[in-house]
Amino acid sequence: QVQLVESGGGLVQAGGSLRLSCAGSGRTFSPNPMAWFRQAPGKERDLIAVVSGSRVYRYYADSVKGRFTISRDNAQNTVYLQMNSLKPEDTAVYYCAASSSVSNYNLNSPRRFDIWGQGTQVTVSS
Repeated sequence: QVQLVESGGGLVQAGGSLRLSCAGSGRTFSPNPMAWFRQAPGKERDLIAVVSGSRVYRYYADSVKGRFTISRDNAQNTVYLQMNSLKPEDTAVYYCAASSSVSNYNLNSPRRFDIWGQGTQVTVSS
């Protein structure tokens, strides 16, 4: 069974940091682009970061650029999201996702990602 499992969410004060992890199982994700999305209450799910299989290409939404870093360890079949300088508006459920296609075409399109984790809650208090 192919799975993505997120961990590392929690409650943090504004200005603090968290590191999210997403472990893949059931297949290797090393050639596949992977991404992080987030969904705040009452809002749509937004794409916030992408990394290609080779790690050469990275994309960040403007809302997190300069504060969040996406990385991956292909040997561990794991992708990470380091989140620094957190703000209350970063509060959301964070989802890991993978593209079943290894193509690097149009990686900043949310529709590229079709394998999902269950999500992890991040709450930033003011």
